[in-house]
Amino acid sequence: MKRTKDRSPEAFERNTIVIVSLFCAVILIFLGIKGPLIQGDIVYKTHPSLNNQLIAQDAVNTFVIAPILIIGALALSARKRYAKYLLVLTPLFLFYYAISYAIGWEWMAPDYSGNSEHYFFYFLAVLVSALLIMLFSLSSFPPRLKPRFSKKPLIIYSICFSVFMSMFGMLWMKEIFEVFATGTARGYDLSPSAFWLVRFFDLGFSIPLGFISLYLLWVRPGSSFPLQMLIYGFFLSMSVVVCAMAGVMYINQDPSFELSSSLVFMMLMIVVFAGYYYILKGYSKRRT
Repeated sequence: MKRTKDRSPEAFERNTIVIVSLFCAVILIFLGIKGPLIQGDIVYKTHPSLNNQLIAQDAVNTFVIAPILIIGALALSARKRYAKYLLVLTPLFLFYYAISYAIGWEWMAPDYSGNSEHYFFYFLAVLVSALLIMLFSLSSFPPRLKPRFSKKPLIIYSICFSVFMSMFGMLWMKEIFEVFATGTARGYDLSPSAFWLVRFFDLGFSIPLGFISLYLLWVRPGSSFPLQMLIYGFFLSMSVVVCAMAGVMYINQDPSFELSSSLVFMMLMIVVFAGYYYILKGYSKRRT
């Protein structure tokens, strides 16, 4: 008997996200190849010393995020249950990346030159792809689950996460107040736009997301699982990128490398990975 083609809205949405995810992965790999990681054809309008961070970003995009998108897309096409767990790791990270790389450069600085504006539509495509993947991923998880978190481990995790997240915020606040007091800070003179963009995003987006995640774990654990996966996907991806940047800066003897702040970020990455495992384990007591 001949199988009929599935023309349901669910099939259309699933197939669309498969295409979008693969398309986004191809763009990330293309930008990674064209960027300072390999060919150096893309020149961002900023101080050359930031190339160490750009190399790390391209490496993570090309060898971590793009493969996650590809594997997630193929798994989704095969209707594997784990596909949504992979795809949900990427959207918020891609938002951060696309917005910062599209607008976060020293556009008005006469001493810098670049050509990244010619790749504007690639960054825009990543942003739109991330939006579609996010909406689909969130809708793929069950609306309610009954997790089983022991109170004592949850308290310990909440304290550790809050401490390191607060230390992260205080690092940025210290540098902001330093700019207020002296007119400059570490790396500020070289790339003031990037300085403010990173601190604006982290203090207004990344850190609040972390505390919102903790709040939801305590107050709305049953209905917040999709958001937990989305938020932790962002923190997992960003922590890998930040530590990769610190590693490249250390290897290349970047003068702006700071061991103390790098150690905070590495510890925060460990806490985030432990938290992700803890949350998955707590929710996996019941099948999703």
